[in-house]
Amino acid sequence: MKLKSVLTLLAVVCFAVAKAQTADEIINKYFENTGGKAKWEALQGVKMTAKLKAQTMELPMEVVQLKDGRTHSLLMVQGMKFNQNVFDGKTLWSTNQQTMKAEKSDAESTENYKMNEAKDFPDAFLDYQKKGYKIELVGKETIEGTETFKIKLTRKPTKVDGKEVENVSYYYFDAENYVPLVMESEVTSGPAKGMISQTKTSDYQEVNGLMFPFTIVQGAKGQPGGANIVVEKIELNPKVEASLFAFPASGN
Repeated sequence: MKLKSVLTLLAVVCFAVAKAQTADEIINKYFENTGGKAKWEALQGVKMTAKLKAQTMELPMEVVQLKDGRTHSLLMVQGMKFNQNVFDGKTLWSTNQQTMKAEKSDAESTENYKMNEAKDFPDAFLDYQKKGYKIELVGKETIEGTETFKIKLTRKPTKVDGKEVENVSYYYFDAENYVPLVMESEVTSGPAKGMISQTKTSDYQEVNGLMFPFTIVQGAKGQPGGANIVVEKIELNPKVEASLFAFPASGN
């Protein structure tokens, strides 16, 4: 191999390593600025009480997430309770809005959840290597006047109709405070397939030494509407009964 080729190869390798290190430095700074890795790793659970504002409606909601992957989301609509994306460690289920009965998700959706979301508490970037994830610094972008670092997070592939699909999300971290302001990912199934799902986080506040966003806006990128979640209270390491996550005996 010619000397020029060797030097070129070394330059490419060094650039790639530097880029990967820079991505890790950004993530490390993020955890440092929001309470420290040790505190995040020690966290056993989170309970969030909030209100979901969509169009003219304001709906009470509650979300519980535990370190072992169990999750429970409850939305109150005109006095009726809707359980959404409840996971007891094996079964993923939700309330059918038409029948008002609990329904199990299909096997593919459940397996996708186990492979990714169930591992993400309290944060997808925490110990991401152990989860089999990869991160990459894509570059810098200005989001609504704020300079950000654009980080690409690649989780394990999901399956859609039996075929593996790349599972990629892009996070935009404030270049000054190193907290995520925007998360985007492509919808790979359902009526919104091909659209970009967008989540914006702001109003970070301290809860027992850890920083959480108290305003979350979710919707489709470039589309009007969406849902605005205003957090009222966050409890760390809440005491919850196992029955909260269990699929009801009267479900389908």
